[in-house]
Amino acid sequence: MQKAYQFLIYSFTAIFIATAGWAENNETAAWPMFRGNAQLTGVAHTSLPESPELLWTFQLDGDIESAPAIVGGTVYLSSLDSNLYALNADDGSVKWKYKATGEIKSSPSVADGLVFFGDESGLFHAVSSETGEQRWSFLTEGEIISSANIYEDKVIFGSYDQFLYCLNASDGKLLWKLETDNYVHSSPAIYQGGIISTGCDGFLRIVDINTGKQSNAISIGSYVAASPAILANRVYVGTFDNQVVCLDLQASEIVWTYEHAKRKFPYYSSAAVTEKVAVIGGRDKILRALDTGSGEELWTFREKSRIDASPVIVGERVILGGKSGNVYAIDILSGEVEWEYPTGMEIYASPGVGENKLVVGSVEGTIFCFGAATN
Repeated sequence: MQKAYQFLIYSFTAIFIATAGWAENNETAAWPMFRGNAQLTGVAHTSLPESPELLWTFQLDGDIESAPAIVGGTVYLSSLDSNLYALNADDGSVKWKYKATGEIKSSPSVADGLVFFGDESGLFHAVSSETGEQRWSFLTEGEIISSANIYEDKVIFGSYDQFLYCLNASDGKLLWKLETDNYVHSSPAIYQGGIISTGCDGFLRIVDINTGKQSNAISIGSYVAASPAILANRVYVGTFDNQVVCLDLQASEIVWTYEHAKRKFPYYSSAAVTEKVAVIGGRDKILRALDTGSGEELWTFREKSRIDASPVIVGERVILGGKSGNVYAIDILSGEVEWEYPTGMEIYASPGVGENKLVVGSVEGTIFCFGAATN
């Protein structure tokens, strides 16, 4: 299996990284999907002011558990009121809204004029990013919380029916599906022509994106709800057995495991990763920064409630929303809070940072947009 995976890795040396590759040096880069890019690193390639100001709020009819996409001056966000909303990023005015068939916990992904997401009824949707009109839909046999990833003409996501799906992005035709041994809650990552998927069955699966054939399955040894973050052949992910695990894709082995000596709580939050630091929140109310090479704890930040939202790295700061209702900007080197905004509402959803704006939704259905004030 290891040889098969090495062939997969080296056969795609000229791969274009879908959705995110163009953004590396763009100061106003978009945030087109959950975790910002195809490798799910949670790193934004845009800028925010030192002290972001609240630009606008918008009230939805249901709770928000998903992260926004920010593309082309539009904020796309889904809600438990079963609607997908497209809002003007400058003032929060509604461009359109689209009614799904069930509550939406899947974060929207935007590519090539389409917005992709799944709902609690098991229906996966593709709608026009300009008009909100449905282009196609595809029915699975379980609820969809996994957010979609996009590679060329393919869209990939998981379902609670225990399958990982790959559809044609233009018409929704099933290209292949891969059965796992439990729910597929997390979002799949794409790395060098392969799909990296962590599942509730405790395995990290490596799948050929064109054929759907699994080349390897590495045991993590625990239930995993978080999505994998991938950087330089390494995967970083938290588990429900209170561990943060780093795996080497080429060696097909665990490099290091972090576990707090006393506080034994699961990880639901997905990691944000740079070359030196992996930042992840836990249900022990702690945001922690770990050295990517060794797994050594560099600093911790104590929140007032459990952290399920996934952090975002913007320059030298970490953006985090907490169930305490606060939105933070934390220095990535020291762990010190540099900016804080109290929303007064619990925040379960992960933030999105794109086009010089920070957007996050609350449990009470309010969307908050921060950035530089304009006179």
